[in-house]
Amino acid sequence: MKPILSDPLVMGVWALLVAASVGTLWWDIHERNGALPSMMKGVWTLVVLYSGPLGLAVYWYSGRTQSSDDSLWRRGFRSTAHCYSGCGAGEVLGFVLLAGLLALRSTLLITAGTFALAYTFGYALTVGPLMQEGVGFGEAMLDALYSETPSITVMEIAAIGTDLLIASGAHVTDLLFWGALVFSLSVGFVFAFPVNATLVHFGVKEGMKNPAEMGQNTSTGGARTA
Repeated sequence: MKPILSDPLVMGVWALLVAASVGTLWWDIHERNGALPSMMKGVWTLVVLYSGPLGLAVYWYSGRTQSSDDSLWRRGFRSTAHCYSGCGAGEVLGFVLLAGLLALRSTLLITAGTFALAYTFGYALTVGPLMQEGVGFGEAMLDALYSETPSITVMEIAAIGTDLLIASGAHVTDLLFWGALVFSLSVGFVFAFPVNATLVHFGVKEGMKNPAEMGQNTSTGGARTA
């Protein structure tokens, strides 16, 4: 993977695909899926930024109000996307700050710091909305620990492990640093999906609200659901 992820042509094409995918996402949300709550619009934007056309395909399959049915797979994908958006932000910040700007050479410190940031951002996306609904911090934190820890753990083991395996010696100015980071994010998503689908199946996680119901509420004049 190193020659591919450090190839300027490959990464340039990928950047164009990501830009086109984000543009398509925003157009679709603005024109057809304005009923989606602000948080999910942000979630899908980050997912597509991380994974380009792959993230857009996940959104198209599971995140639009035009979905005909809400299967376990769709709920699993939405739950994974929600986790992925926060954890991915923590992972990017961790590697850029610790391995890049601070130029730490200790794999242990980089790994521990990136894990900590991924957990922080991942939990925040659950705790914040719950507290906005009136849930106390302690209860919201317990809910996040219970429902999000398995998914975050598997996602970050896969993502951080992949990044370190491919580009442990790369500097922030190296194209490989960014190529490996992008690739590792999508690897984390793939590994976390079956975990999230399983948690949704057993009722540990709800899998995020069915977007089709939001579309129905909007078309009938009802209030939008967050």
